[in-house]
Amino acid sequence: MFKTDTAAQPASSATALTRRHLFTLAVAGAAFAAAPLAARSFGTGFTHNVASGEPSAQSVLLWTRYVAEADTALTWQVSASEDFAAPVAEGSVTASASRDWCAKGVATGLAPDRWYFFRFMAPDGTASPTGRTRTLPVDTTSKFRLAVFSCSNFGFGWFNAYGHAVEANDADLAVHLGDYIYEYGAGTYPNAGQGLPERVLAPATEIVALTDYRLRYATYRADPDCQRLHQVLPMIAVWDDHESANDSYENGAQNHQPDTEGDWQVRKAAAKQAYREWMPVSDAPYAAYQVGDLATLLRLDTRLEGREQPFSLEQVLAGKTDPQAAMAALDTFRDGDWAHPDRQLLGAAQETWLSESLATSTSAGTHWQVLVQQVLIGNLKSPQALAGMLGDGLPDFVRQRLAAAGMASKAGLPLNMDAWDGYPAARERVFTAALNADANLIVLAGDTHNGWAFDLTQDGAAVGVELGVCSVSSPGFESYLGFIKPDTLASALVAENEQLQWADTAQRGYMVVELTPARAMTEYRFSTGVKQRSTRLAGTKRIMTEKGSGTLEV
Repeated sequence: MFKTDTAAQPASSATALTRRHLFTLAVAGAAFAAAPLAARSFGTGFTHNVASGEPSAQSVLLWTRYVAEADTALTWQVSASEDFAAPVAEGSVTASASRDWCAKGVATGLAPDRWYFFRFMAPDGTASPTGRTRTLPVDTTSKFRLAVFSCSNFGFGWFNAYGHAVEANDADLAVHLGDYIYEYGAGTYPNAGQGLPERVLAPATEIVALTDYRLRYATYRADPDCQRLHQVLPMIAVWDDHESANDSYENGAQNHQPDTEGDWQVRKAAAKQAYREWMPVSDAPYAAYQVGDLATLLRLDTRLEGREQPFSLEQVLAGKTDPQAAMAALDTFRDGDWAHPDRQLLGAAQETWLSESLATSTSAGTHWQVLVQQVLIGNLKSPQALAGMLGDGLPDFVRQRLAAAGMASKAGLPLNMDAWDGYPAARERVFTAALNADANLIVLAGDTHNGWAFDLTQDGAAVGVELGVCSVSSPGFESYLGFIKPDTLASALVAENEQLQWADTAQRGYMVVELTPARAMTEYRFSTGVKQRSTRLAGTKRIMTEKGSGTLEV
């Protein structure tokens, strides 16, 4: 047993709970967590620890998984002390095969701004590992810290960013911006030469059916650092594309072939169901979370709710055999389809909800409006100088792609059509809503595997700032632009893009965003690597924005 106060812990700082306390929580159920990933059987009973999410000032969602021969009623408890002598909330939930044995309960009637302990109990008296969670504050709030993650590919390496966040024990809430899992089969991404042999993927094939998605989550959630993170911090999570299929949108995906993989809507429904079974999330496609008077966190779905099909520069340039024809095609595309005023990324209903939510937040006097979403919203073009950085011996297809990116940049077109850059009219509507609401806007983004920091502007007006987090384990630009030194590439990107203030194109890790009434301070934390399990950092980078400035100090 570990020492704690008998009253609910004030949640002004995560360090109210000692490091010894965190370690004790982290090793609860260690017999499972310590088993080699390549040799695990998920077994019966409590197989995947506990998790929590969807916090409010009075409630939190609790999660566990309990495998049995038949549906089983579990009791959950929330307590101010780890001995559960006087639970402050209790309830029951059924672990059922129909939900892959995942069980969720919502604890209500909790005190705001408090740390709590929680657990599940089986009918035979067996207890799950003890988890730690917290409620959100109300009224005046002086500080709140978000640990932000994205792009955790199991095969490429260990989730050391998760492990460091647990060890640091200085965040109030975990935020995952998507690509929590990847859909590819073994030997695809990573390929056989890139992956770690001890990180055995299940199923070995690409995941398409509901049973496939469920087994992939079971594999990822068996990772010990993933379990530790969920055990000690509540999480707000959004899906991106790889939770379904690469470059997915409302009615399809780049990595979905209907002729061999069936109806997209069936696959999308299976992906959504497995995500909502295995993650500590609600079924709401988008939601708001109020952090006292300090911040409104607005969780968006930029992927499946209302996104139209992304454009492809390769298709725009298809069949254009000379530079003049290629530039003419890019100019026509830029002034036509790309700029179409009705093009949607969020969908009309979500876009209206976001506009109203921004206005509601600012009218209530909330200091910050934070978009918790998936893809970069800042404008990012390929450096036109990139062609001059190419060395000898590059494959022709690499040269062709880089040449196409340079031509697109010359035409005033962005690098990534799968980001907000591919939907400029939709972005303009969001920026207009933020300006009309007089929002202090912070946009969080993942997806790219690299680190970014943007000043966001529209027609010369400062809209807010964007913080793009590097990946937990998925490789960044260094994996396919390794012939360019990372510092050289980052400098070229910043020089090419007026909004971009900083970039890191070669490191894995996560970021902690500390919000106060006067400023937001972001610390990027870079792992030493992902090929060995370790919580050591290679370095950090701090970036700050003052409230009301709409600009970053890098």
